[in-house]
Amino acid sequence: MRNVPLDAVDHVDRLVLPIGTDYPPGHVLDWHEHRRAQFLYGATGVMVVDTGAGTWTVPPERAVLIPAATRHRVRMLGVSTRSLYIEPDAVPWWPATCTVVDVPALLRELLLSAVEFEADYSLSGREGCIATLLLHEIAGRTPLPFHVAIPPSADLAELCREYLAAPAVAVTNADWAGRTARSERAFTRRFRAETGDSPAVWRARARLLAAVPLLRTASVTEVAGRLGYASPAAFTAAFTRAFGLPPSRFTPAGKAVAPVAPAGPDRASGTDPARRPVGSGGRGAVSAPSGAAGVAPPPAPARRPRS
Repeated sequence: MRNVPLDAVDHVDRLVLPIGTDYPPGHVLDWHEHRRAQFLYGATGVMVVDTGAGTWTVPPERAVLIPAATRHRVRMLGVSTRSLYIEPDAVPWWPATCTVVDVPALLRELLLSAVEFEADYSLSGREGCIATLLLHEIAGRTPLPFHVAIPPSADLAELCREYLAAPAVAVTNADWAGRTARSERAFTRRFRAETGDSPAVWRARARLLAAVPLLRTASVTEVAGRLGYASPAAFTAAFTRAFGLPPSRFTPAGKAVAPVAPAGPDRASGTDPARRPVGSGGRGAVSAPSGAAGVAPPPAPARRPRS
């Protein structure tokens, strides 16, 4: 199905509904939510997904998993999407928060095939098999670190969203502390408690996320200058540390491949939660039950996929 509103087909008795949609440049899907979980893949362009808890930047040829009943907004920057809308009971392993993932060649081709289905596609033939395989492939995806948390407090959230809209290197902790009528130390302590990061670390990451859409149309040197880095080399080093790939791979001249998530080990398990596949039963996921009618949910993958 292409350019079909979800509401027009949500009643169809299929666990997975694939829909392809084309959007004009700069289109904004304002705040809304779906009854179903959503796998939102950007075949072209960059998407920025906002929820009350954070902001996720989705580079080209990546996807974001959006939990069912999650209020969100999506800004489309030259995007043609391929979405799967999935009954929540079919994917109990779905992450509890939005999650950006890589989309390898097999998953991409399955998505391209699936959006050609009719809403009431056959469950017993090729189309039903593709729908089943899509869930297996999604469960094996590795989370990628293209996000920042938004504090729950309204005053801190306002500061963060303003900064995301116009990241400036000149902003300091003292500036933000003054806006909240707190000492710099008290402000930093409160900010860290709500986001897990210091204000300075949070702003540095937000500036790097802002680089992803800019790299669609500007060179690494131009983006480094616009974001206030001392040199392209300094920008490249910071970007690569954060996202596992140099910024040149996100320019039109350099097609990006899936980065390595630069996260530390999970203290409890000794493993890296950022490298754990989304359907593996980690945080925000549970083991898949036996198959439901229509599409069988995939089991937890036995090993991590290559990224």
